[in-house]
Amino acid sequence: MNLHNPLTDLPAANQLPTPTPAEAPGTPAQQAFREAVAQVEGLRQRLQELRGEQAEARRRYWQQVGPAAQAVVQAREALFGPLENALLLGYFSRLEEQQITALIVGNARALQDRFGEDAAEMLRKYAPRRRVDADDEQPPMNTTEPVAEPLDPTLSPHEQAAAAARARRKTRQQKAEEAAAQTARAAEQQLLGNTKDLYRQLARAHHPDLARDEATQQHRTQLMQRITEAYETNDLYTLLQLLSDTTPTATTDDTLLVRYTQALQQQQQELKQQLNELKYGDNGFSGSTGKKREQEIRVIKRHLRAEAEYLAHVLRILPEPTHLRELLRELAAEGHTSI
Repeated sequence: MNLHNPLTDLPAANQLPTPTPAEAPGTPAQQAFREAVAQVEGLRQRLQELRGEQAEARRRYWQQVGPAAQAVVQAREALFGPLENALLLGYFSRLEEQQITALIVGNARALQDRFGEDAAEMLRKYAPRRRVDADDEQPPMNTTEPVAEPLDPTLSPHEQAAAAARARRKTRQQKAEEAAAQTARAAEQQLLGNTKDLYRQLARAHHPDLARDEATQQHRTQLMQRITEAYETNDLYTLLQLLSDTTPTATTDDTLLVRYTQALQQQQQELKQQLNELKYGDNGFSGSTGKKREQEIRVIKRHLRAEAEYLAHVLRILPEPTHLRELLRELAAEGHTSI
């Protein structure tokens, strides 16, 4: 029978692992500061990951959809020549010429808005903005209030009402953008003040001249380089991260910690806004993944191929005026103003 001998079988007390004492919770200001640093770090990491994910998703998407989209772009660009030639024939009525001009404008906007192609020249040529006549009301001098563009009298009443509503929304958007810019400037000035105070605090704590031995001096020299670079680039987060990593928060005045926490909370809002813009904004690339995404891509490719085939058919009939007239009638009957 084997008996357990605690004197020989158990390790000595000095060989047992010693648990690391947990950091004291500290004051509410210290806790809030550490939590804000951790939240900003998590958001920055998520933003970096999302950018990588979207870059890869965009690359795969265009690898599959790109050839079909390019075929549509080439087909639409080929329409401009025959449509412009049709305007020079003198064969069509004034109303039909207006329809042809609308086809040119719609084609240019489709290239520009859907595919990102530069169609500004065609839009300037066939969809010029109405100039302000000498008798029209001129904008007041020395004012930042935006002036709405005059409405096109050739539009129908409901189209003029829609244009006026868009102008009002644009005006309100400009006002909101100006207010947001002013708030951002004020916040930036506050951040600059926080950065300067924080730089001085870190420099006092980690200056190499305060080191007593060469190894510590070298370490502090490298640390001061990071501190100085962060200060010169106004990187408040890096300075606060260095403060959290290298300086016990217990030695920092709670009033300063509250200011630093507010700055971090503002940065959290900015990072969240960047995440939302990246997910749902115009430049974002969000959507489904896996089989559903592949199915969506197949549908998009099928639609693009059908569009390219239809455009090729239109291109074949455009040189014949009678066929073009029939196309104009068909489009008008279906309520379409563009191809």
